[in-house]
Amino acid sequence: MPINQINPGTAFHRSPNRIIAFLFGGVYVLVGLLGFFWVNGVPFAGPGDGSNAIFGLFEVNPLHNIAHLLIGAALLIAGAGTAASARAANGTVGALYLLLGVVGFFLTAPDGGRSPINFLSLNVPDHILHLASALLLLATALGADRGATRATEQPEPQSTLHA
Repeated sequence: MPINQINPGTAFHRSPNRIIAFLFGGVYVLVGLLGFFWVNGVPFAGPGDGSNAIFGLFEVNPLHNIAHLLIGAALLIAGAGTAASARAANGTVGALYLLLGVVGFFLTAPDGGRSPINFLSLNVPDHILHLASALLLLATALGADRGATRATEQPEPQSTLHA
């Protein structure tokens, strides 16, 4: 029996969905942790004043950082699981980021993001990053692992021996 049929769930390198979930999960956890260094004096939820931008680009607040930590943890857990769980997580997080990326432009457009409705302290670079994440996560969820999934779902060959 070929090694990839013994236990396909352990073949981490064979699942693009698991790899992407694990990589994105790690990045989002790191960004969530890193963001806490930029939130001194910023309210828990709500827009900042521009001084709360990671690398002077991505605005954050404590709630935004917690969201990154939770999303990152969910992706890491899914990436450590099966290809199907990683695919579901990539699709779900990708869809949420697509929605957040599009809606975010409307939340920040009228007043540059300083409205109380901008409770995650989003700005245009955040929207672009969320849309890019959404495209990569959705493309992976919808397009990857199809061949691998079909190969593992093939029925076992029937024995020609009769008792």
